[in-house]
Amino acid sequence: MSAPKKVVLAYSGGLDTSIILKWLQTEYHCEVVTFTADLGQGEELDPARKKAELLGIKPENIFIEDIREEFVRDFVFPMFRANALYEGLYLLGTSIARPLISKRLIEIAEQTGADAVAHGATGKGNDQVRFELSAYALNPEIKVIAPWREWDLSSRTKLLEFAEQHQIPIAKDKRGEAPFSVDANLLHTSSEGKVLEDPAQDAPDYVLQRITRPEDAPDTPEIVEITFEKGDAVAINGEAMSPATILTKLNELGGKHGIGILDLVENRFVGMKSRGVYETPGGTILLEAHRGIEQITLDSGAGHLKDSIMPRYAELIYNGFWYSPEREMLQALIDKSQEHVTGTVRLKLYKGSARTIARWSDHSLYSEAHVTFEEDAGAYDQKDAQGFIQLNALRLKLLAARNRRFK
Repeated sequence: MSAPKKVVLAYSGGLDTSIILKWLQTEYHCEVVTFTADLGQGEELDPARKKAELLGIKPENIFIEDIREEFVRDFVFPMFRANALYEGLYLLGTSIARPLISKRLIEIAEQTGADAVAHGATGKGNDQVRFELSAYALNPEIKVIAPWREWDLSSRTKLLEFAEQHQIPIAKDKRGEAPFSVDANLLHTSSEGKVLEDPAQDAPDYVLQRITRPEDAPDTPEIVEITFEKGDAVAINGEAMSPATILTKLNELGGKHGIGILDLVENRFVGMKSRGVYETPGGTILLEAHRGIEQITLDSGAGHLKDSIMPRYAELIYNGFWYSPEREMLQALIDKSQEHVTGTVRLKLYKGSARTIARWSDHSLYSEAHVTFEEDAGAYDQKDAQGFIQLNALRLKLLAARNRRFK
């Protein structure tokens, strides 16, 4: 790959990406543009601007953007229409943020005339795959620089020496060994590494960033109602809200009641197993509520088909194929299934659980007249079941008869 002339760097303002910024300047002698995304990680982003300026980045080359609404509306909500869970448990909080960051990196590269983008993902993880597959899907000509796969700064000591050599500010707590690594956005917080690397050891309580321990959650349950239109949440307790505002409110409720903690050993796309602690308070409530409204508005055939493709859909997102044609094809099927997923779900939040206790909709397929144990006024003729059973039993009878003959 020829040396880049201008690089757009996914920049958090932290030590690692600040070192990457300076490394790009010294290694490639290129102009650097920084992009810092507000995805609801809960951190003040102005220090990132000041640090980029301190490291010699021109003000016009510093991009700091609040993309929380786009994140929830165009990425989180479409994924939740599918009830997506990777390996049956993980709500894909880190995975779903990467295609949006990549999208903005490519757009800023085109806007500024940059010929390359760079990220701070390591060569051991999934994020390098997600960033780069997304980038190439959006611009096949773009150069992608992954410093962790190139440089010789292979230890924390070497990183700190490089930082001191180039007068990069080092927060005092970074001089010691960090207890674990954290990635956060509006959907979740992910913690991994260090004290979490041994899956046989309980995760310390201090790992939790945004969720109260269930044991310490309020002793009184809280009732919340979530209203959906075509599969997307649009209101909480009757109050209409934007997508990001809804997720923010559900995070507050879930965190308060100890909801959404997951301790998981997952299979990374690059081949190894990894242990992480995920906190997804609002997402856990949202998934339960979405399942609740689908129970009365989604036809059984459509629902069962949708559930059968969910693992494949979730795996595509986890592995970085958001912009692939197969994900888009599955999304079209999923979105078609949501045309009548409209109504309201009532949930009870209590000490780590979010439980559906009621649901109603003008689009409901539930017919009390058909399922009642009382008189049904002719809505359902129970005698019809006999022929239904006989037809379905025919092949089983033929099989049983044949098997008896050859015993």
